[in-house]
Amino acid sequence: VAAIGIIFSIVGIFMVRTKESATPKSLLNSLLVGTAGSSVLILIAIGVMAYFGWFGWGIFGSVVAGLIAGIIIGQGTEYYTSDGYKPTKGIAEQALQGPATTIIDGIAVGMYSTWIPVVTIVLGIIAAFGFAGGFSDFGIGVYGIGFAAVGMLSTLGITLATDAFGPIADNAGGNAEMAELPKEVRKRTDALDMLGNTTAATGKGFAIGSAALTAMALLVAYMEEVRIWLAKIPELGDHFLEVTKAASLSAATIKDFVNYYELNLFNPLLLAGLFIGAMMAFIFCAMTMKAVGRAAGAMVEEVRRQFREIKGILDGTGTPEYAKCVEISTKGAQREMLLPSLLAIAVPIFVGLILGVAGVIGLLMGGLVTGFTLAVMLNNAGGAWDNAKKYIEKGNHGGKGSDAHKAGVVGDTVGDPFKDTSGPSLNILIKLMTMVSVVMSGVTVVYGLL
Repeated sequence: VAAIGIIFSIVGIFMVRTKESATPKSLLNSLLVGTAGSSVLILIAIGVMAYFGWFGWGIFGSVVAGLIAGIIIGQGTEYYTSDGYKPTKGIAEQALQGPATTIIDGIAVGMYSTWIPVVTIVLGIIAAFGFAGGFSDFGIGVYGIGFAAVGMLSTLGITLATDAFGPIADNAGGNAEMAELPKEVRKRTDALDMLGNTTAATGKGFAIGSAALTAMALLVAYMEEVRIWLAKIPELGDHFLEVTKAASLSAATIKDFVNYYELNLFNPLLLAGLFIGAMMAFIFCAMTMKAVGRAAGAMVEEVRRQFREIKGILDGTGTPEYAKCVEISTKGAQREMLLPSLLAIAVPIFVGLILGVAGVIGLLMGGLVTGFTLAVMLNNAGGAWDNAKKYIEKGNHGGKGSDAHKAGVVGDTVGDPFKDTSGPSLNILIKLMTMVSVVMSGVTVVYGLL
């Protein structure tokens, strides 16, 4: 399925056609043609595979559910981040009142925008689980959810391509402005940059949506690892069989494990894990935002130093030390991610040692639910702020240099760490905590205190 997605994503890229006089709206529609075209071709190919018995029609339905869920999430993201729709225009209008109302409205838009991805993922999980036959066989249902994640990412080739051109267009626009090229050039790069902000938010929506589906499947993988470790330790395995009355460990169902470890909300260990998982999303975001602030501060100091020590920078006769700025950014990014990464690795291990299997399940569920919604909010709020600023720069509400534009710049500056740092990093947090939990499941089973 993934290979088919790659092939038809390439075909979809060649479906994208634009005109010289294209508007941002028409550019977005042309990209939609490519995405929709590749999706249709993928559906046909997967249908042919199901027809010839490569897998059942239930799995086909699960893939379709994931693919449709991805398209809906993408369209919802477009609505909340594109300057062609009311939410982003509303932020631009609030900029007339000042930076404070711009920030407030942007955060509100980001919060509102979570309902479409959340409802879509919920329906997608249920549909994929049901199509695969999960209501009669839990294991095959989870297998279907895994296929739904693959289906959602099957168009990743074209989605990632449209995501990547945003920063390219942004840098091209910066070069055009510094080189004092004609306004027409800057106008075109601004249109591409605005489109790139929307497609970037869409790509991040795909990524976090697939992470949610993948994490659901990995929760069951975690329980299977627990089963394996129980079988390796006779006294633990015997106690499990005695409590659950299962015929054997290999024949034990997920319900048996749920009963044995009391995986319900009345178990304080699971509830404690839920709270820790929810907290992790916010702590991780705080650490990444603080990291951006520290790196930006170091960059500002370096720029000020060069202005002081290198003569002629402002009038163009002196040459700045560009490499020094790049070095600060690179080293700062690598150094500042050490602590958040270690936290994401260490917390599942310590929770497993202290709270046991129930605590780890709670941790992963809390991190998944909170991390998913928070990531959507941060990604969409940041994209909406950025496009609201560009909407003003097109001549609306006073255009460049106006008070509204200054407020829009503040919103855009706040939104950058939202959409470029903290939001995307939550995708990694969810997957990393889940994978560490799976790998360290044996330690949890053998050495867990509770």
